[in-house]
Amino acid sequence: MRSSLTLRMTLRPPILRAIIAAALFAAVTGACDLSRRMPPIWMTAVAQAQSPALTAEVRAALAGHVRHALKADLLDRWYPSVLDFEEGGYLSDLDRRWQPSGAQDKMLVTQARHLWTLSRAALFFPDRSEFLPWAEHGYRFLQDVMWDDAHGGFYMMVTREGQPIPEDDGRFVKQAYGIAFAIYGLAAYYHASGDPEALELAKRSFRWLDHHAYDAWHGGYFQFIGRDGTALRDGYNATPPKDQNSSIHILEAFTELYQVWPDEHLGLRLRQMLELIRDTLTVEPGFLTLFFTADWQPISYRDSSDAVREANYYFDHVSYGHDVETAYLMLEASDVAGMFDRGMTLSAAKKMVDHALQFGWDEDVGGFVDAGYYFEGESSPQVIRATKNWWAQAEGLNTLLLMADEFPDDPNRYDLRFLDLWAYIRGYLVDPVYGGWFEGGIDKQPEFAVGPKSHIWKGAYHDGRALMNVIRRLEAAAH
Repeated sequence: MRSSLTLRMTLRPPILRAIIAAALFAAVTGACDLSRRMPPIWMTAVAQAQSPALTAEVRAALAGHVRHALKADLLDRWYPSVLDFEEGGYLSDLDRRWQPSGAQDKMLVTQARHLWTLSRAALFFPDRSEFLPWAEHGYRFLQDVMWDDAHGGFYMMVTREGQPIPEDDGRFVKQAYGIAFAIYGLAAYYHASGDPEALELAKRSFRWLDHHAYDAWHGGYFQFIGRDGTALRDGYNATPPKDQNSSIHILEAFTELYQVWPDEHLGLRLRQMLELIRDTLTVEPGFLTLFFTADWQPISYRDSSDAVREANYYFDHVSYGHDVETAYLMLEASDVAGMFDRGMTLSAAKKMVDHALQFGWDEDVGGFVDAGYYFEGESSPQVIRATKNWWAQAEGLNTLLLMADEFPDDPNRYDLRFLDLWAYIRGYLVDPVYGGWFEGGIDKQPEFAVGPKSHIWKGAYHDGRALMNVIRRLEAAAH
């Protein structure tokens, strides 16, 4: 091992800063075991900036390090803490110490994401017999409580006890986004358990969504659906009827389901959604448009005043986290669909990652910032949200390693960016005292160091999937 002075002089700046941040945070909190954060062989490899940096030796060492992080800092913290043994399903609100806090209303998305994570963990760790029963616990809640027996489809929100919660106007509005995650979780649970009832519910959910929300005229799916299955073709509550987020997660769900049920009609919809996202939702020079009219006309406020643009930020910006996530989801879908249009898809995915690295990467500390914007008359986006939410870093980690393996000689050096991002995550996102990931990087939002670990929009799905995928890829290439 080289001296600390030599390491400091040659280490890449983002990694150096993350190591220093981890050391300072550990000193303040008393969590001084930095060996779990920075394996020496990895630090040496990055310090030397080998080409490639991810040698077989480094991959093997890093795979073990990430495997430990997946178990100790993620899965063993979330589960069984989040299980609701009294009312079924999973608790929504946990504080920094993983203690329940709040009313615990339950959202379909979060419940289904926990089901997926536990099902995939059961497959990933076959020696951990507890994961599958914990997944079944969530499956029963989806089947028995969140499915609407009268009209089909799933309720979006229920109380802790399972009472459906209406929208502010008193209506029960279902969402394609939530139903997609239900399909995603059910397919994974069937994969892990072999329970035929789970597969039947996944099929029924797909058919209900396809029958009620698919737009046969313009393609894609309407996001909002009335309780009785009527698609809300003009949108709902001032939100446009179609969007990228529901679309990419419908693609994700269809990909998961197709792996266990290679149905011809499902395969058609899978390929259609891939083409739609790649060729319509993604625009030059490589980012997603966020919201659309029913006929896929983009929602934009570029020619509006600053006040109007800021008021409509949610509908119109460059979301670098979604871009790097979608790059992965498109390639996964292409592979599962039999290498469908993989060359075109890989090219589009690379553009999205390159754009995110060029304009959304923090060169000083590392990590992907939350948002940019193409202002009228400008050819490059400006950063308008420099914060760094946890899920974008998880998705970025997964996708950067994928790109490093697809393009090992690329001048963007995806391998070094991957290592930079892992250092950022370890230094600014992982809680060294109570485990789990903070909601955002504490270099930008230090208040998250004492914030909650779980709420309806924060589970263990993004980071859990990313770490499982990274381990698989590192281990496969190491051998």
